[in-house]
Amino acid sequence: MTAVAEKYDAALVQSACEEASLEARKAAKAFFDKHGDNDACGFAWVNVYGVRSNSRLGKTLQTYGFSKSYTGGLQLWNPSKAATQSISILEAGADAYARVLREKLGLEKVYAGSRLD
Repeated sequence: MTAVAEKYDAALVQSACEEASLEARKAAKAFFDKHGDNDACGFAWVNVYGVRSNSRLGKTLQTYGFSKSYTGGLQLWNPSKAATQSISILEAGADAYARVLREKLGLEKVYAGSRLD
């Protein structure tokens, strides 16, 4: 994966991260508008595996909020930036963000994660 990850330039990653952020916010808002904020409290994030933090792609992702994860790879907490603790709203945003990164960057190991508080 490292050789594949090195082909990404900053402009491509920037475009993908900006689109992913927009889609995450849209997904979180759509879920809130449909279901409200009455849900269990929790957290959501996006994990990117197979990308080293010191690679060109890893460094660029870190400029968009990703940081090293305890489980390996890089992680971005609350990618939708939704001001809620509703786990379902946060999961909707994380799912959308992960989907866009997979589609736009062609990364296979990008997953949304969550846990109850």
